[in-house]
Amino acid sequence: MKGVECVIKIRPERQEDIAKIDEVVHGAFGRSNEARLVELIRNSENFIPGLSLVAENENDEIVGHILFSKITIESAESKHTTVGLAPMAVKPGFQGQGIGSELVREGLNRCTHEGFTHAVVLGHPQFYPKFGFLPSVRFNIESPFPVPEDVFMAVELEEGSLTNIQGRVKYPPAFGQV
Repeated sequence: MKGVECVIKIRPERQEDIAKIDEVVHGAFGRSNEARLVELIRNSENFIPGLSLVAENENDEIVGHILFSKITIESAESKHTTVGLAPMAVKPGFQGQGIGSELVREGLNRCTHEGFTHAVVLGHPQFYPKFGFLPSVRFNIESPFPVPEDVFMAVELEEGSLTNIQGRVKYPPAFGQV
């Protein structure tokens, strides 16, 4: 099935989706860390209900999930709220069908509608640039941990929105608990 486009519908998560989301995230990563992260964020002040999205196939099966949550970019002089994309998962057996790309596109669109003008991600440098993400150092934004420059990225959802922002990304405590 790899490479075959799947017809999906993307919508915000509902209470009854939580166990299925956990299943998808755990299955995609092959471990529980990322599923635990989703749970911790969901139960924190950094959770944005409209930015935890699921992808359903034509059989109403949840086959993907993406989460954007509040994070900050901080310097000695300022603190700016933005969103971090983490994690994004597609159920094994449905990967390679464009579901992840649809989740990212729709998620960024919804971030804009929620009033966010930029986002960051730690992710694959061959995947996320398709959606406008660039290495964050180009915007004078530092990763909170040592990683190659090309895997920690930012995107301006509104042109010029990162022009006067610089500093280090600070993730909420949930990220340090997994």
